Amino acid sequence: MDSLTQIVLGAAVGEAVLGKKIGNKAMLYGAIAGTIPDLDIVATLFTDTVTALEIHRGFTHSTFFSVVFAPVFAFIVSTYEKYKNLKDWSWLFFWAFITHPILDAQTTWGTQLFWPLDLRLAFKNVFVIDPLYTLPFLICLVLALSKKRGHKKRRFYNNLGLLLSSSYLVITIFLKSIAFTNFENELKNQHITYQELETKPSPLNTILWTANVKTEDAFLIGNTSFFDTKPIQFSEYKKNHHLLGNLKNHPKTQRMIAISKGWFTINKKNDTLYFNDLRFGTLSLASNATNFVFKYKITVDKNGIPFFTEEKKAKRDGKKLIKELWARIKGN
Repeated sequence: MDSLTQIVLGAAVGEAVLGKKIGNKAMLYGAIAGTIPDLDIVATLFTDTVTALEIHRGFTHSTFFSVVFAPVFAFIVSTYEKYKNLKDWSWLFFWAFITHPILDAQTTWGTQLFWPLDLRLAFKNVFVIDPLYTLPFLICLVLALSKKRGHKKRRFYNNLGLLLSSSYLVITIFLKSIAFTNFENELKNQHITYQELETKPSPLNTILWTANVKTEDAFLIGNTSFFDTKPIQFSEYKKNHHLLGNLKNHPKTQRMIAISKGWFTINKKNDTLYFNDLRFGTLSLASNATNFVFKYKITVDKNGIPFFTEEKKAKRDGKKLIKELWARIKGN
């Protein structure tokens, strides 16, 4: 999830664990701890794109990290804070650490919660930024912060925020199930034979859902809103995996394929190959849009080693997408 959401979650967890004993500092340290797992993004400064993608939401988002490093951070903090209970500080950091990847596991990218096992959990029931999850949670946190330590309302508001946010996640699982069934029925009605079907919410909401459909030689992408009255339209994207040629067998390319879980297409423009990760769709709801959220330019050095460089996103695409989303959410 986005940084603000993780800060809010961490602060609420900190308050729940130590709020009665140390007051606002519990929220402060919880908020800090809630952002620490995302420090893995610094890998982009020292490694190539493929390695950085593998590291992201890996080790720092694992149960192992939470268990091992919670007492380490607790020891550091307890050396200069007046409150010296190492066990309590350890619990604060542990719960702030572990709830971060658990929440991230609800998104499309997912997390390696059980690192070092090569298993990335991605339930895909919420978008990485979801105002319906974050805003009520944030309001409750601010209300709790406005009350003094020990005040009954402080704990009430904090617990309410945790309850509302958690309940919303449960609701999105049911919404995902409904959307999945809608896509299944539509594919059947349109007599489309497919190998695999995955669904995820479109950006910023859980009313409009997107499906990725794998067929023998192509992928289909479709959208459905709970307010739709017309059949779902699917855009087709040819896999074009043959364009990779011998590059497909290179270890680095195989790592990129593993990262994308096989949901990728290849296109060629001006003799340059591009790797498109279809899991995150496009920055447009237009039919057969090609401005993929994650698109990587492939270059090959003199030794035949491929390098993947992420293409920059155009700001105008993001602004246009917001308008398209608002219109599409209301139904087709």
